[in-house]
Amino acid sequence: MLSSSLDPTRSSRKRCLNRSHPARIFSQSKSRLCPNPARQSIRSTMVSASPKPRSSSGQAASPRERSLVPVGMATILPHAAKQVRRLEEELLDQVNRWGYDEIILPTFEYLDVLAPGLEPELIEHCYQFVDRTTGRTLLLRPDATAQIARTVAMGLTGESLPLRLSYRTSVFRYEQEHAGRGREIFQVGAELIGLDDVTSDSEVIGVMIECLHRIGLQSFKVSLGHVGFIKGLLLRSGLSARGQKLAEQAAARKDLPRLEEVLASERIAKNTARAIREAPELYGQEEVLARGRVLAAGDPALTAPLERLTQVYRVLCEAGHRDSLLLDLGEFRGFDYYDGVVFDVFAEGMGAELGGGGRYDHLIGRFGRPLPSTGFGLDVDRLFRTVAFPDEASVSARVDYLVAAPGRATRLLTDVAAQLRRTRSRVVQQTIKGSDAGLLSGAVEAGLAQQAAAVVVVGAPGMGHEDVLVIESLKTHAPGRRSGDLSRLSKKMALADLVTEARRSRRQGKERS
Repeated sequence: MLSSSLDPTRSSRKRCLNRSHPARIFSQSKSRLCPNPARQSIRSTMVSASPKPRSSSGQAASPRERSLVPVGMATILPHAAKQVRRLEEELLDQVNRWGYDEIILPTFEYLDVLAPGLEPELIEHCYQFVDRTTGRTLLLRPDATAQIARTVAMGLTGESLPLRLSYRTSVFRYEQEHAGRGREIFQVGAELIGLDDVTSDSEVIGVMIECLHRIGLQSFKVSLGHVGFIKGLLLRSGLSARGQKLAEQAAARKDLPRLEEVLASERIAKNTARAIREAPELYGQEEVLARGRVLAAGDPALTAPLERLTQVYRVLCEAGHRDSLLLDLGEFRGFDYYDGVVFDVFAEGMGAELGGGGRYDHLIGRFGRPLPSTGFGLDVDRLFRTVAFPDEASVSARVDYLVAAPGRATRLLTDVAAQLRRTRSRVVQQTIKGSDAGLLSGAVEAGLAQQAAAVVVVGAPGMGHEDVLVIESLKTHAPGRRSGDLSRLSKKMALADLVTEARRSRRQGKERS
């Protein structure tokens, strides 16, 4: 589900409300969830060129020309990559517990096939190129939800309903450099297809809330709304087709000055215009529903969305999520395929949505058979900036064992490393150059460089093939210590005993986790 935070019509604009908005309704106390200044974004690992190539004119290339990574893209370096993958796995595991099955989507699609599920403005932000085989236009995936809708409509997932699908993927959009986000957006999301009721609406919101709790996010708010309410107000006003579109765009951005301008240009009646202006500022708890009913004035086109939203809100409150919820009758989101209950999620320390979603009952029908659907998507980059990861010191060693041997014992080195890997340990193997006298010190230096928990030396002089030397607690061994000192700190043991010990250690670690 493509959250509204990913909508190009909203991503570069701040909400234009004067009063407190969900993004700012938090306690003033300092939270552990505030962005880590040392880890502002997974894109902080952007790699650019270090050489200084010259342009075709022979002059030194500009910084832009020297970049080896396209603007808006990133190379995620190992430590951050490990945290990103851990974050994604935690989210997917939580979604899986609700019975959602992962689907892997193609990176590019035919434009004419996917276009029915995309807005013209989004298509303009797509990366397009020509298929050399067919001559047809391809585009890099701009929206996972449209792809899933196309897949389901074509019957590729089978006929059994409802469908519960999850995904982790990247979407690609051209954004201006000043827009404040990358052009590759990492997402994890879920879609519930084939059900249209209060239970399914509340399920996807509940799954998303549990995902956020799972990764340690506590101080957040989920803003709930129904696009039918604000859309109904606009339709009732008698706006022209163009005015309706402009007003919807302004409402989606919470741009009240622009909304006022549109209403004035169309000479909308004062009472009607007042109701439209008030709706985007109606957010809070249940009291906003009462005010919404006043604005609805008994119109079924407005009371029905309010009733559905009320029921979803109450189900979520009964499930224990009241403290995380906020009602927003002006919640519109930015994509025209939303047609029911919608939601965004905000967290302390972030001025933009972490994700969101909603109901899109008519999207799949654009590709074939219509099916009611709802879902959500989470922005992995923004979650990465928000969630507190363990300190480096508390993270377990990157490598369980470094197995070292002199060059003459490479076959033994490979065999011992393979036996340890079969215990599900993480093992690096390395030959040590130089004389036998420097074998232990060289092995320890290699182990320290790999942040290994222990070093295992095989093929040392006077040792049989079934014996190894083990040096543990490497951080206590300063680099450059003499081999004589290290030999007293190492222990000789049978390879079989080491393998047994490694297997026991892995089992105990799994039980603790």
